[in-house]
Amino acid sequence: MEKVNIKGIDLFPFVSQNQVADYVDEHSGILIAINAEKILNASEQAKELINSNIGYCDGSGPLMILHRKGYKKAIKIAGCDLWLSLVERFHNNKTFYLVGATQPVIEATIAKLRRDYPGINILGYRNGYISTQQEKDALINEIKEKKPNIVFVAMGSPKQELLMEELQKHHKAIYQGLGGSFDVYTGSVMRAPKWWVDNHLEWMYRLIKQPCRITRQFKLVKFAYWIASGKY
Repeated sequence: MEKVNIKGIDLFPFVSQNQVADYVDEHSGILIAINAEKILNASEQAKELINSNIGYCDGSGPLMILHRKGYKKAIKIAGCDLWLSLVERFHNNKTFYLVGATQPVIEATIAKLRRDYPGINILGYRNGYISTQQEKDALINEIKEKKPNIVFVAMGSPKQELLMEELQKHHKAIYQGLGGSFDVYTGSVMRAPKWWVDNHLEWMYRLIKQPCRITRQFKLVKFAYWIASGKY
């Protein structure tokens, strides 16, 4: 599938969540959400990791550039929606392993998945607080032993991407980084209402709820200027 390069980052112009599922069913790798902040901040190491895996559009800024480059059917795909789309698609014929969040949240996530998707085969899970090399080695060994088809890691960037890269060296599978998606799924954190999401204003809703994000949002102004000047 053709990729689009934006400021050194290769992005797949997926037109639906089903197309993503079709692609990863044939090509294992790490699904990495790409937004304006990730494009602006990407180091050479981060670019190499993204470009050797599967970067998908999870931001209005990258989507605008894809459309300007002629990929009019490309869509924004929220990671907190995509992982559940993959569960819906594959819960009857693939195995899963989950990493992330606090212990109560990961346990609530597993319980809810088993209620929502009867028959789902979850081979294992653990919280996202991996503080020692021994804990990391134990996780790697369990992934190697159990060989799940799909691994979800909800730890935030870049920690989750670095962990998935390491896990991938020991076991090839479909990996996806999820940030705070387990918290959203279990209701521990409320996602922006549908109107805000549909109108590409989820960032503004987060800013209203968390004013401390203001320094991060200033980067969106820089990204908007960059788009307007045509320097993509």
